[in-house]
Amino acid sequence: MDISRAEQRILHLLAQGGSIHLLKTDIGEVAGFECYTRDGWLYPGVDARLFGKLKRKRVIASRAGQPYRITERGLQLVRAQPDNR
Repeated sequence: MDISRAEQRILHLLAQGGSIHLLKTDIGEVAGFECYTRDGWLYPGVDARLFGKLKRKRVIASRAGQPYRITERGLQLVRAQPDNR
């Protein structure tokens, strides 16, 4: 499966321990997304289109109401980079 550069960047962040948090309104609708690195820094590269593509490809998932994290399938798709730990 081929994934775009933007998807690859987010997958690298998540593979290193990052997470994607959903921002919701008072009535429960999704208002936005926040992607955090493992160090707690906010990464501005996630929007609704990119989040939907990652979720459709099943490379991210949320378990028990927790933030979205990378799945096993996502780890297989992410290309090796020198800065990955």
